[in-house]
Amino acid sequence: MLLVAVLLVAVNLRAPLTALPPVVADVAADLHLTAAAAGLLTGIPVLCFAVATPAVAGLLGRSSLRTAIAVALALILAGTLLRSADVAAAGTFAGTVLLGLGITTANLAVPMIAQRDFPGHVATVTGLYTAAINVGTVATTALTAPLADAVGWRWALASWSVLAAVALVWWLRAVPREASGSGDEAASDPGDLAAAAAEGVTGTDPAAARERHVLATPFTWWLCAMFALQSSSFYALTAWLPLILEDLAGIPRSASGGAASLFQGFAIVGGLAVPLAARRWSLRTSFAAIAVLWLALPVGLLVAPDLWAVWASMAGIAQAANFVVIFTLVAQRFPTVRRGRQASATVQSVGYSLAAVAPTLAGALQTATGTWTTPVAVVLGALVVMTAIGLALTGSPRSRAR
Repeated sequence: MLLVAVLLVAVNLRAPLTALPPVVADVAADLHLTAAAAGLLTGIPVLCFAVATPAVAGLLGRSSLRTAIAVALALILAGTLLRSADVAAAGTFAGTVLLGLGITTANLAVPMIAQRDFPGHVATVTGLYTAAINVGTVATTALTAPLADAVGWRWALASWSVLAAVALVWWLRAVPREASGSGDEAASDPGDLAAAAAEGVTGTDPAAARERHVLATPFTWWLCAMFALQSSSFYALTAWLPLILEDLAGIPRSASGGAASLFQGFAIVGGLAVPLAARRWSLRTSFAAIAVLWLALPVGLLVAPDLWAVWASMAGIAQAANFVVIFTLVAQRFPTVRRGRQASATVQSVGYSLAAVAPTLAGALQTATGTWTTPVAVVLGALVVMTAIGLALTGSPRSRAR
C-alpha cells in the first residue's frame, strides 16, 4: 500500500504542468496574455523548484514526512483548482505558484520516503517513481486538448485535480502516523554550509576534511551548466511543443497535444534504460548515445518535420535518460552523503533558475520572429553546448571532483 501511495503521489509531480501546453493558446487568448506571459505559467513552478528548495528542506526537518506529503498534495489540489477558476489572470498565476510549492515539497519528500522505507530497493522504487511521473505527463499531454474541445480549457485543467484528490486520500489511509520530524537527517537546512563543513568531515572519510567545498569545485559549476542547458531545453519544448508541431509539422491543434505526448511517453523508457545501459557501456558512451537522441528533435524539426514522431520519440528517451546521467555524475564525483547533497542542491537550484525563464524566452522569440523556427534553433544550440560539456565531464577522472 505504501508503494502504491508513493506512485500515486509521483503521478501528480509533473502532470499539472504538462496539462497546460496543449491548451496554452486558449488560456492566453481568454486571459489576454502575450506568448511570453503564457510561457511564464510554465516557468513559475520551475522557479519554485529553484528558490523554494532550501526553505522547504528546513520545514521538512520540523514535520513528519507523512504530513509534508499530505500538505504537498493539498497544495497541488488547491493550485490546480485555483488556476482553472473563472477569475482574473492573477488567480491563474496564484494557482500556479501553489502548484509549484506543492510539487517542490513532494520532490524533496518522496525520495526520502524511498530511502527510509525501501532501503533494500531504492533503485527499483526510484525507477518506478520516475516512470509514474512520466505516466502522469503522458496522460495530461495527450488528453487535455480533447477535454478542452468538449468542456473548455478551465474544466479540462481542473479535471486533473482528481489525481491529487485520489493520491491524498490514499496517502492518508496507507501511511501510518509518525513522530514530528521523524525521519530524516537529510531534512536539515542545506543552506547551512558552515554546519555542513563541520559535521560532514568527521566520519569514515578522513580525506573529506581536506576537500574543498563543492561550491569551490569547478566540476560543480560545469554540472550546473550542463543541468541548466538540459532543463532549459526540456521545459522550453514541454511548454511549446504542441504549438511547434502545429507550426512546423502542420499538425491540427486538436491532435498536437497527443503528438507531443510522445516526447513525454518515451521518457518512461529513458529513465529505466540508463541503469541497464551502464552495465554494458561506459557512462561517456551512454551519454554520447543520449546526446544523439536529444539532438535529433531540434535538428529533425528544422530539416525533416514530417518525421516529427521519430524525433519526438528519440528525444523523449534522451531527456529522461540525461537527467539520470547528470545525477549519476553527482553521486560518482561527490560520493560522501554530505558533499553529494550539497552538490545536488547547488546543481538543481542553479539549473532550475535558468530553466524557469526558458519558456518565457522561447515565447518571446516566437512573438518577435513570428515563427517557431528560431526558438527551436536556440534549443539546438543549447543542446550542442550541453553535449560538449557532458562529453568532458563523463570522461574526466573522478579525482577532478576534489
